[in-house]
Amino acid sequence: MRYLVLLLFMPLLLLAAEKPAESADYQALKQSMIEKYKNKKPKTSGAYIAGIKLKIKTKEKIMALTFDACGGPKGSKYDKELIDFLTEKKIPATLFINARWIDANPAIFAELAANPLFEIENHGLYHKPCVVTGKEFYGVKGTKDAGEVVDEVVLSAQKIEALTGKKVLFYRPGTAVFDDVALEIVNELGYEAAGFNLFTYDFDQSSTAKKIADCLIKGTKPGAIILMHMNFPERNTLEGLKIALPVIISKGYHFVQLKDVKDQLAGAGE
Repeated sequence: MRYLVLLLFMPLLLLAAEKPAESADYQALKQSMIEKYKNKKPKTSGAYIAGIKLKIKTKEKIMALTFDACGGPKGSKYDKELIDFLTEKKIPATLFINARWIDANPAIFAELAANPLFEIENHGLYHKPCVVTGKEFYGVKGTKDAGEVVDEVVLSAQKIEALTGKKVLFYRPGTAVFDDVALEIVNELGYEAAGFNLFTYDFDQSSTAKKIADCLIKGTKPGAIILMHMNFPERNTLEGLKIALPVIISKGYHFVQLKDVKDQLAGAGE
């Protein structure tokens, strides 16, 4: 199966290491966003500001598992055992993948994209916070202006769409932070800002399997969107899930992909 997937995707894998070409239409779009937003100043920023989709608005016992793959020198590993576990248990998930991670793992990306259990969404070109000021969050410098926001969002989306043949619906930036102006740009570009309301800190080396599991179990509620990571195999993401998922499933919960509940997603106060 692995070789069949690679054969089918091989013509497209060559695109993965390339920055998507900036067509005349793209340049016109970018310039229009620069002109429209050049004088707008942000009033607020964060991972939970109005307009970010943070939850599924429902009373059903459903939750969404989302996993980030951040890319870059320290973020391009692959937690194969985690993905194999989800596949074995037939647990669907939404994967937010950075363009640099695709560049580092083109064959793995092709396998993930071919697996219907996994929805592929956009985690940016360079994993930057989505702002128009260049402000730094958690040690990561943000996009500096509207033009960089467009590059960060659209060029990575184009790469994913070229490789998968599927439209990107959601964007989650590096650090999950937006400011209100950049968020307006993202929405105008046609993407939903995907946040979360259950964070396990699974990327942190101090997060034990028990800590992660306790966080998941205590945070279990209808409509939760869980943020975890698939690029730190040395951490305890998988071990925490192995403890928590049987407990969560025994309570009658099941998992959905974000695309399947797109019309039910809601933000703060909704």
